[in-house]
Amino acid sequence: MLDIRIVREHPEVVKASEKKRGRNPEIVDQVLKLDESWKKELKKVEELKHKRNVVSQEINQAKKNKKEKEAVKKIKEMQEVVQEIKEREYSADSFLQQRNEVLKKIGNILDKEVPVGKDENDNVELKKWGKIVKPSFPLKDHIELGLELDLFDLDTAASVSGARFYYLKNEAVLLDMALQRFAVDVLLKHGFSMHWPPFMLNKAALEGGVNLSEFEDTIYKIEGEDLYLIGTSEHPLLALKKDQVLQENELPNMIGGISTCFRKEAGAHGRDTKGIFRVHQFNKVEQIVICKPEESAKYFKEMQAISESIFQQLEIPYHVVAVCSGDIGNKQSLQYDIEAWFPGQNDKKGAYREVTSCSNCLEYQAVTLNTKFMAKDGERKYVHMLNNTAIATSRAIVAIIENGQTKEGTVKIPKVLWPYMNGIKELKRKK
Repeated sequence: MLDIRIVREHPEVVKASEKKRGRNPEIVDQVLKLDESWKKELKKVEELKHKRNVVSQEINQAKKNKKEKEAVKKIKEMQEVVQEIKEREYSADSFLQQRNEVLKKIGNILDKEVPVGKDENDNVELKKWGKIVKPSFPLKDHIELGLELDLFDLDTAASVSGARFYYLKNEAVLLDMALQRFAVDVLLKHGFSMHWPPFMLNKAALEGGVNLSEFEDTIYKIEGEDLYLIGTSEHPLLALKKDQVLQENELPNMIGGISTCFRKEAGAHGRDTKGIFRVHQFNKVEQIVICKPEESAKYFKEMQAISESIFQQLEIPYHVVAVCSGDIGNKQSLQYDIEAWFPGQNDKKGAYREVTSCSNCLEYQAVTLNTKFMAKDGERKYVHMLNNTAIATSRAIVAIIENGQTKEGTVKIPKVLWPYMNGIKELKRKK
């Protein structure tokens, strides 16, 4: 969430950002009102504690002077003060809790680059890469090819697990692992330290990376336990630094993650219900950078370039879009998506679909996680946190299958993956 100091000191900036998001900026006044009520209660508590200390001294003095009636009167007064302190502290805690709950609803301060818009249709294309080739033979989508080449088992998965689950088979398993290892090698070359995180987080850790009320349709809850299945390794990787004060020379902290991810996709009824494009379980390699505030814009560009290089090496055409103010999430200040070209989408007319999201979250997540660094001047400051997908394997597999298909019904594997594929360069029908 936002640092309350930003709301106090720059309310008009926060209001302008909320208005750009298409929201009612009056929520800022609501936060400030609750904040003032909290501060007033705290002030009253301090006054009462001072009074308690004074009365305590007066009681001691009265007892010392053997003025028992006066001591008894003061003790009764002390008891009343103590009771009022408890009530005021409870009231202050209540105002603080209310303030923070409302504060969580306010989005990050949007970067000036974020285009104004209502939804994903207003996202702005920034660049294109790769040549889209229209084949001379009838196109097939990834479902047709995957079943013909014996790469998936969708029916059995649906019967034993439900819709949006799948079995990967044969070369598809190698392809998934090859994509993971390729992306890991790319991140290692750029100085990332790799982590295999826990796939479950408790609420306190998870809320540092994501607003649970905003993702109720996405996150799986473990019944009867304070645990949630992760939707991305971003969240456990950020939790590595929860409640820590880093030294300035430790920054930037470049963390790579590899994990299985779990998502309900409850808000995507009717979209991509077949195949392996939008699924409940998939593997992903993630980039995280924790840095000084003045460096986050630089690392945002570097992380975006890394993801683009991965898809360029995979020879998959794509374009990059700036996510608009009505489509961007609460935690993001700026977000670029890579949307790869999928020839089999849109009734085989082809379509660009999202495969990575690069986000600069500034200090928004660090405030919730309480992650700071000790600057050279001795001041403790919140770090900036950024995240970006390196590769989400299921969607990358779909892109490879649909873009690499041939008139013979085979699929060519991108050359960069050959070293990871046990000598397999082309997916063919089983004999």
